[in-house]
Amino acid sequence: MTLNFNLPHETIYAGASVKQVIVPGAAGEYGVTADHVPLVAQLKAGVLQIIHEDGGEPEKFFVPGGFSLTHENSTTDITCPEAVKFDDIDGAVVSSEYEAAKAAFGSAEDGSVAKAEAQIDMEVYRAMGGAVGITLA
Repeated sequence: MTLNFNLPHETIYAGASVKQVIVPGAAGEYGVTADHVPLVAQLKAGVLQIIHEDGGEPEKFFVPGGFSLTHENSTTDITCPEAVKFDDIDGAVVSSEYEAAKAAFGSAEDGSVAKAEAQIDMEVYRAMGGAVGITLA
């Protein structure tokens, strides 16, 4: 199958031949291989896994959301606002940023944009922490 994986500021893969992509879909995680039925899916914050043709360990990225579009011709386009290589995630930074977002959420006025933004940050950092084995509450 062919993978195109794009961020607004960077193309991670363009026309890459891969064996499978495991997508953190909003309706549930699913795998895409060659000849997959066409599908459009919203992504939730989670781990996107790319399994290369050589069959080695999956390449993992944390994504905060985005969209996946699988075409009839075994091409999948993934677009996300950001992606972090799994190995580059620092658990201490994730915990610190989560606590900062939690504090911002607690001090923001109900119904404000600041409160909504802090809630989104908390959800993303909680998902990122879960991906690396940290429980954030």
